[in-house]
Amino acid sequence: MHTFISIIFRYRWMGIAAIGLCCYGCSFSQPQPSHQVSSTIQSFTMDHSHNPYYSRTDTTTLHVSDAEWKKILPPEVYRVAREKGTEPPFHNRFWNFNGKGTYYCAVCGNALFRSDAKFASSCGWPSFFEPVRKNSVIYKPDHSFGMERTEVICARCGSHLGHVFEDGPPPTGLRYCMNSIVLDFVPDSTQ
Repeated sequence: MHTFISIIFRYRWMGIAAIGLCCYGCSFSQPQPSHQVSSTIQSFTMDHSHNPYYSRTDTTTLHVSDAEWKKILPPEVYRVAREKGTEPPFHNRFWNFNGKGTYYCAVCGNALFRSDAKFASSCGWPSFFEPVRKNSVIYKPDHSFGMERTEVICARCGSHLGHVFEDGPPPTGLRYCMNSIVLDFVPDSTQ
């Protein structure tokens, strides 16, 4: 019995990590943070002046090494986009944001999602039921942390965006659970 209990305690971090990373079955509600993001008409974009690969009009597939991205991207963006990290739920800029406009890849500028495809999933990350174009994203099986998930990757630069699940609303029944840090938002009034 002692061995069984020590095994449970030794590996409990895996269960905690799995809960935090899976973003699966998020039908529960969570308290709202005190720092709500305003839905006023403004852009939420990173400074891309140092990124020669960023373009909201060029759809050419990029072939850039991780070493080069590491020189260009802020560390927290690199960790999620290139190392397949995740950000904390309920403490990211777009989980409770309702501005009208387009979400772009913060790494390369590829158009990813429209605000009219965004919905409140209560999982703590921004969720969408479909991408702006079918070829905006690509999908890869993800077997990490002992789970079976589908990773969503930017089709232009190959950056990790999040995961897609089959528990979303009509018309697609899909939930694209994305990391805010790898998204830029441009309101309709400025496009």
